[in-house]
This record gives sequence, structure tokens and C-alpha cells, in this order.
Amino acid sequence: MEFLNGTQPQHDLTYNDVFMVPSRSAVTSRMDVDLTTPDGVGTTVPVVVANMTAVSGKRMAETVARRGAVAILPQDIPVDAIRGTVSAVKSAHPVYETPIVVEPGSPVAQVLSVMGKRAHHAAVVVEDGRPLGIVTEADCAEVDRFAQVRDVMQAPGLTVPEGTDVREAFDLLDREHLDLAPVVSGDSLVGVVTRKGLLRSAIYKPALDGQGRLRIGGAVGINGDVRARAEAVLSFGVDMLVVDTAHGHQDKMIDVLPSVREARDAHEQATGIRVPLVAGNVVSAEGARDLAAAGADIIKVGVGPGAMCTTRMMTGVGRPQFSAVLECAAAAKDVGASVWADGGVKYPRDVALALSAGAASVMIGSWLAGTYESPGDLQRDGSERLFKESFGMASARAVSNRTRDRSAFDRARLALFEEGISSSRMYLDPDRPGVEDVLDQIVSGVRSAFTYAGAETIGQFHSRAVVGIQGAAGYDEGRPRHTSW
Repeated sequence: MEFLNGTQPQHDLTYNDVFMVPSRSAVTSRMDVDLTTPDGVGTTVPVVVANMTAVSGKRMAETVARRGAVAILPQDIPVDAIRGTVSAVKSAHPVYETPIVVEPGSPVAQVLSVMGKRAHHAAVVVEDGRPLGIVTEADCAEVDRFAQVRDVMQAPGLTVPEGTDVREAFDLLDREHLDLAPVVSGDSLVGVVTRKGLLRSAIYKPALDGQGRLRIGGAVGINGDVRARAEAVLSFGVDMLVVDTAHGHQDKMIDVLPSVREARDAHEQATGIRVPLVAGNVVSAEGARDLAAAGADIIKVGVGPGAMCTTRMMTGVGRPQFSAVLECAAAAKDVGASVWADGGVKYPRDVALALSAGAASVMIGSWLAGTYESPGDLQRDGSERLFKESFGMASARAVSNRTRDRSAFDRARLALFEEGISSSRMYLDPDRPGVEDVLDQIVSGVRSAFTYAGAETIGQFHSRAVVGIQGAAGYDEGRPRHTSW
């Protein structure tokens, strides 16, 4: 990346402070752009779902992996939960969506309680493994909540045989005017397909491991028996391991990284699978170099830019994110490492700018908290708007989760010093309520940014992007108006 007219900034920059200048381009179509990441993690879209308890879970992980991204499981959930989640994601189909399954005798209330767990908003009624019918929210309207599903279900208008080409399957649904159909192997249900999902399957390439299974990552902290925890998470089959703490440039991180790397190397010797090691967070070249020297393959960059983070307001510590990514990416490249830009993105433009600064991928948290696939329960406010609760990973709620095994006194003492927002409503965007809808928006914007730069790959984008500096008026000039003057 270079600055417009060679002008070097005299102060640090946020994403809002910069813009990208169009360059002469031979890339004529967004579909000619290859977004495969250069960091060796096997993703085909440069998006990583942050290891936040309110954001990253089983549904999120399998959904984004089908579209080429990856989710990192948080470090403060029980080990058994990590094992179960990794197993579920690895057993999920790389193309067909996981259905909501209910039995014919289930009450309507049960169906409604799980309907919001998937963006397709339909349940498949199954008996002895065979799909008997489909139930939607509309079928349950004005029905006694204790009525049985068999009384409101519709017979499946169509079943799609396993292995059907995505274009052919789309034509089948289109011809029958259906939005969803069960996929069967013989008589047994193996998944569901939707028209929009089939279109996405023709556009995106899933993030798959060497055995053709969906990819997923796991995180560990730097306290306690870190090596034992890392060994356990690695044994579950994660595809990348994140060593995570708010202040990554500290002696404790640098002390534990070598032992985690030894655990990773032992895992590679036993399985033949090399798991990339990610560590952070830092915001300086020195921090990036030190973590790389301690064993990290990928450095997480960002202190304080997240929507749920109050670190900068509480402590004054942090750094504007664009400059942090730019400096850390250059330092990491010098020692053969990569960086993930962690936090501060609110629009697709921010993702593109993070990549222009040298990031291999961009971590996203709160932006995805308000989607069907995040772990929280779907709630309604007084005006019937849908939302989910989100919270920061240094908040009282998150600290309580991480310290559940400590004494009451120690937990109470730690609670005096929490940072981060403990609860915030993340409303679902009616136009983009699912994580795939958000990914469509991000990928579309990033692909277009690549065509403006004349870049077909992330590596070319790193070298071809030309960035200028703007004031608040310049940023505001680029914002669309949603109302008239």
C-alpha cells in the first residue's frame, strides 16, 4: 500500500480518516477476484468471527465456514462445550444447511422457540429419520401453542436427492415456487437447501480442512494451565489456535507462547496436521515482532476499537486501528508472519481498508451479534423489533464466566475492575438478519474495492492499494442519504 502523492501522515489514522483512490484496473468483474487468504488458515473469504461468547458458537461457525470464513470459539466456555461444538461443526454438511428437526408429536410452542435459530425459519418434521413435513412460522400463527406439529405441518412439496447439482436443485425449487426443500439420501434426511443458499453455494467456496470438513478455530487465554488447555483444544480438531488476551504485548504472553507452540508441534507430529498459531492483541511493530519471535504465525491487531470495548475511555490506552494494522502488518511481514485486524469495522469499506493496510483477514464481533446465528436468544423490544444481547469480553458478565472456578472473594474483587459493556442490544437488520446476509454485503464491497485497485488477490491488493487521508467532511461526503433534503 502507498499513500496518495507520497504524503506520509503526521498522526495516527482510523478507518474513517482514510479513503482508497481508484487505480488503472484490468479486473473487469467482481467475480474475477479471489479472496483466498494468504495466512495459511484455509479460508476463502478474509473474515474471522471473533471469539466472543455472544457472537461465536456452533450455528455461527458452521454457517460462515460454508461461505469460506471461520469462527473462533471463545476461551471462557467449558472444555466439553468446545469438544461438542467442534464435533458438530466437523460433522455438518459443507453444502446443505443443518435443519431444525422436530417430531410430529412436538407442541407448536417448541417449534416457535427454536425457529429463530436458523435464518431459513422453517422446521422439518421427521419420524424415524424420514422427513414427513415442513413447518413455518406462518403455519403456527393463531394456533393453540399446545397443538401438535402434525396438525399444522405441510407435506414437503419437494425433496432433493443428495448430490444434486446446485443449479439443478435451484431450478427444482424455482419451478415449484418453493424457498426450502429437504435433502434426502434414500428416505433419510441429510439437510435442507434454500434458493438463496444454493445461489451462495455457486458463488462461495467453503473453508474445508484436509478431510473435506468445515473449518473452525478455538481460543485459549494466558492464565492457568495454558498448555493443558491448548492440548485439549487441539485434540478436538480445531484448525487454528488463538492465544488471546487484551494486552498481548506482556511477559506472560511471551512466556506461554513457546509452550503452546510446543503443544502445537507435538500435535503436528502425531497427526500430520499443522495448526496455525494466532496470538494477540498488539498495536505496535515491536509487539508484532515479539509475538512472532515467541512463536505466533499470525498476530491479532487491535486495542480498544471494538463496539463493546471501553478500554480507551477507561484507560486512555489503544491506537487508531488503521495505523495499528499498517505498522503491525509491515513488521509481521518482515519476520514471515501475518496479521488479523481485530475490531473497529462497521461497514464493508472498513474491511477493505483493513486489507489494504496489510491484514490477511479481518476479525468481526459485534457486527455479527445481531444475527440469527449468534448464540443469544432472540428477543423483542416494546415495538416488536428483534434483538439479541451482546457484551464485551472484559465486561463483568464475561469475567464472571471466566472466573467461575475461583472463590467468591476473588470473583467479587475482580468484578470491581471490569471493563467493557456488560449488556447491549444488537438489533437485527430487517434487510440482513442472517450472518450470510452480512457476509454478502461485506464480500460484495471488498470484491468491488479490489476491482478499483486492479487487484485479483489479497496479495495484489496489499501492493496496489493507494490510500489518501481525509477529514470528517470528506468522510461525511461519502455517506448516502436515507431521506431527502
